[in-house]
Amino acid sequence: MNRRIHVVDYGMGNLLSVARAVEKAGGEVVLTEDYAEIAGADRLLLPGVGAFRDGIAGLSRNGLDDAVRAFAATGRPLLGICLGMQMLASESHEFGVHVGLGLVPGRVVAIPREGDDGIAHKVPFIGWAALESKREAGFSGTPLDGISGDSVYLVHSYYVEPVEAADLLAVYRYDGVAITAAIQRENVFGCQFHPEKSGPAGLATVRRFLES
Repeated sequence: MNRRIHVVDYGMGNLLSVARAVEKAGGEVVLTEDYAEIAGADRLLLPGVGAFRDGIAGLSRNGLDDAVRAFAATGRPLLGICLGMQMLASESHEFGVHVGLGLVPGRVVAIPREGDDGIAHKVPFIGWAALESKREAGFSGTPLDGISGDSVYLVHSYYVEPVEAADLLAVYRYDGVAITAAIQRENVFGCQFHPEKSGPAGLATVRRFLES
């Protein structure tokens, strides 16, 4: 089975740790900022840490935003991690309104400053949280297959709020508030958590994505 995955290098993201996780999961990593390589990849990974505005600007600078859209249109597997997942959405409301890739209809919004009890909590959320499926079939047939209830590592202040309920794959609870942890729309999959920092559950997610 071909386990090659192209990782988009647009100047932002923890490329080294992501690449190591992919290799540990049995994949072959190709770091690239080439339009043709991205559009023609077998599988694509869009990493990222930082602000949405800066991430989209980095992609757009070399036309890589269009390359990612062209890849997604082929129906081949696309994985966005953290900021990479957020950029899959239609728009972000982080430091103004910014247009995203539009691959998963929805907007990026701030984590509520209070829990369900009305008591203020810390933002950004930093730490481990258990995944909760939002689909009747659970995680079956997705890159999260087999890890329902497992804890993963997250660090973020904003999250994706999908327009379509069917695109919401998993959430975690922060003081009772449901926060998006993963989305999927056909061949486009995104995880807010960092699989490269999430131990066995994270590596299992990467491994299943490589098998898609």
